[in-house]
Amino acid sequence: MQTMVEALNASAPLEKVALETYVPPAKPSLIGLSRAEIAERLAAIGVAPAQRKMRVQQLWHWIYVRGAKNFDEMTSISKEMRAQLEAHFTVARPEVAAEQISSDGTRKWLLRLPSGDSLEKAHEVECVYIPETDRGTLCVSSQVGCTLNCSFCHTGTQRLVRNLTAGEIVGQIMVARDRLNDWADRETPSGGRLVTNVVMMGMGEPLYNFDAVRDALLIVSDNEGIGISRRRITLSTSGVVPNIVRTGEEIGVMLAISLHAVRDELRNELVPLNRKYPIAELLQACRDYPGSSNARRITFEYVMLKGVNDSMEDAKLLVKMLKGIPAKINLIPFNPWPGTRYECSDWDQIERFSEYIFNAGYSSPVRTPRGRDILAACGQLKSETEKLSVRERQALRAMAMTD
Repeated sequence: MQTMVEALNASAPLEKVALETYVPPAKPSLIGLSRAEIAERLAAIGVAPAQRKMRVQQLWHWIYVRGAKNFDEMTSISKEMRAQLEAHFTVARPEVAAEQISSDGTRKWLLRLPSGDSLEKAHEVECVYIPETDRGTLCVSSQVGCTLNCSFCHTGTQRLVRNLTAGEIVGQIMVARDRLNDWADRETPSGGRLVTNVVMMGMGEPLYNFDAVRDALLIVSDNEGIGISRRRITLSTSGVVPNIVRTGEEIGVMLAISLHAVRDELRNELVPLNRKYPIAELLQACRDYPGSSNARRITFEYVMLKGVNDSMEDAKLLVKMLKGIPAKINLIPFNPWPGTRYECSDWDQIERFSEYIFNAGYSSPVRTPRGRDILAACGQLKSETEKLSVRERQALRAMAMTD
């Protein structure tokens, strides 16, 4: 006989249906277009075939190396050509509606994405920058809201509004570099970049927006543009099995799996998508992931929930089930959010769990919670600014504009 919890889990939807589709503005942005697509746009406004390749290369450099915010900045392009571009296109990125800075240096941006040319119907996503001594990681969103209903995740409680475009995904990296003054002409003692790593771990399930995520990440990893190595880009999925191998073949970035449980019955509750793609199918897709090796290990993310998935028996089963997969296990102390029924595992238990996995031959770092005080930590993104008053939102926006 089914328990009430089992009945609720069985009836709960695995995936949400998008409420809206993207409405392009009258003057589209060139951000997020491939070189071939930019050439097509130039052809449509009458740029001669003999000039297109050169113009594409100029635009690519100004947009992705120099971070130009308008065509007037593109001084290597003639004034006449700049005026023609200005009449038809923009290089607009998402607008910073609010910025919060954590006591640990983590920054969270609430980004506004107009629907068509309407600010009244604008959508919002969150993007997080995490500075560390040896890197700067940008956590990027792929959807407005979230497709899934993972029970421990604050982001998963949101409705799914729509998928982001490739331009809106790339635009988050552009915004971060704008805010951090992180373009080619940035003057620093080291000359190094501030945004060195990108993780597709923000709002949304990337593999349910595959085409836009692929197109965006190919631009981000292009070595003549933004130039972030594919080995420094990680895509995290809750387990959309049919698109996992495609990710390796068509994008070639590092893979992370939001695992969180070693038994199907528990993962069905924590990650309901498991009812569609159970653990055995998910792990087989990981074994088949192109390019995985000891040098390119798959990361398995495992949030530590007190009394739920943190027993030593769970640790033993985790080691057993990952046998044969080049893997590391990223243990994530649960980040609480308003209304959750879960608690973070005791620190002593997290250390015992980690030690067992390490002794079995797997790297098992415990992720240091970052940005908890501004709800920017793993699983906490949910556009909290939606709950602020109009006056508070205006104040945050003014701060973001003046920083």
